[in-house]
Amino acid sequence: MPSQRVRSARRTVSVAAPAHVVYGILADAPRWPVLLPSYVHVERMDFDGTGETLLAWEFEDGRVRSSRLRRTLRPQARSVDFEQDDPAWPGDTVAGSWSVEPDGAERSLVTLRQETPQPYTGTSAGPDGPGTDPAEWTARLREAAERWDRLDELLLAFEERMRVEGPAELVYDFLYRVEDWPELLPHVDDSSVREDRPGTQIVVLDTGAVEAGSMAGPDGTGGSATVRLCFPHAGRIVFKETAPPRPIAAHSGEWSLVPDESGLTVVCTHRVLLREESADAAPGEDTLPVDVRRQVRERLGRESRETLRLAKWHAESPVRRLRR
Repeated sequence: MPSQRVRSARRTVSVAAPAHVVYGILADAPRWPVLLPSYVHVERMDFDGTGETLLAWEFEDGRVRSSRLRRTLRPQARSVDFEQDDPAWPGDTVAGSWSVEPDGAERSLVTLRQETPQPYTGTSAGPDGPGTDPAEWTARLREAAERWDRLDELLLAFEERMRVEGPAELVYDFLYRVEDWPELLPHVDDSSVREDRPGTQIVVLDTGAVEAGSMAGPDGTGGSATVRLCFPHAGRIVFKETAPPRPIAAHSGEWSLVPDESGLTVVCTHRVLLREESADAAPGEDTLPVDVRRQVRERLGRESRETLRLAKWHAESPVRRLRR
């Protein structure tokens, strides 16, 4: 940015995690939605082993923002150089680097350097281009990394899939029209949808009062708030809960349609980060960490299967009528 004034910033924090763990979080961008709060989805557009281009979507202050990141990964040096653009504000490129240095066997020193154009009119914010507050993003990285020795217990990934002998367009239509779900899905009592721009949905689902031992939202109900990114030409809907119910800390996933010669398979994937307290059995309680994982898996799986069955019925009913 030689012709434009820039503001330079540098922030170094101590992190209670090994250097390779911290670098791994920075390098593995597609995993950010379950580890870093603001990220909804990160799509890797190209990668040659060192350089990559990412499209990232974030949800902050009630709005979804997208950005393009160009990164150079240097695993031997444990550093990442980046440039981040906001498509809505051409020329507002935030550039900088992350570096991770060992500080003993199980600690690291993490440094973020960045240069932000002045005045900065864009809205991009993230660990590869914080735009305004490096301290906030180093703090978020530190919080994610310091769970490193418990991530095997806290992370959960699984999928549900169903074969459909019907048009992919009808399946996608059912999954997209989430405002109709209260009339169709037994676990949804009410829904509201805000679509500020085509394909970007902010959804609130009311799943009613919860039973003892099941997942509950902050207000004690089974409600959830979700951001959904819809890609109709690719047959995909990516989602992330913005206020997941207890005991979930983060929950993201994707509906995807995989066509073949005679129909298609509809797949719903889930990636879950449990709250840290769920990994500890409270004194006097019978619930163990394995029970929490099972309860989360069972409920999310059951709700996904209900949705898949109704999507299948929605797509196959016109086909059955035509065959008569």
